[in-house]
Amino acid sequence: MRALFPGSFDPITVGHVDLITRASRLFSSVMVVVADNPAKPGWLPVTQRIALVKKATAALPNVTVTATDALTVTFARENGAQVIVRGTRNTQDDEFERNLAAVNYHLDPTIETVLLPSKPELAFVSSSTVREIVRFGGDPKELVPPVVAAALERMRDNE
Repeated sequence: MRALFPGSFDPITVGHVDLITRASRLFSSVMVVVADNPAKPGWLPVTQRIALVKKATAALPNVTVTATDALTVTFARENGAQVIVRGTRNTQDDEFERNLAAVNYHLDPTIETVLLPSKPELAFVSSSTVREIVRFGGDPKELVPPVVAAALERMRDNE
């Protein structure tokens, strides 16, 4: 069974990697899909996000990485995914993700959504938290994979 794991991954965090790893044990293949929304420009360019996700998940043989600007459910259908995997960290995420799952079900009832709760010790980790830490000169290395920490350090050095 093929699963899709969509997100902005701006940047990918250790929480994302944990969820992708767990999904890779549940499904025969997992396609990580970096959202490319022209109306919502990212902090990192999409090409860099894709490269960082690929490096962060390189040890997972059944995980592939791509990008799309299409609706997730449309992309899932076009790529033969039967499941959309989403992570939740707290009750606010849970409510948002349940509503999104209902919309996706309305658009295509043949595609299921699976919500994976984050590990408690990772529940506070988010891309927006990492961006804020970096913006104010902090060190996010415990919140991101080493390859991302190195890329963020290079960004800081080039400022």
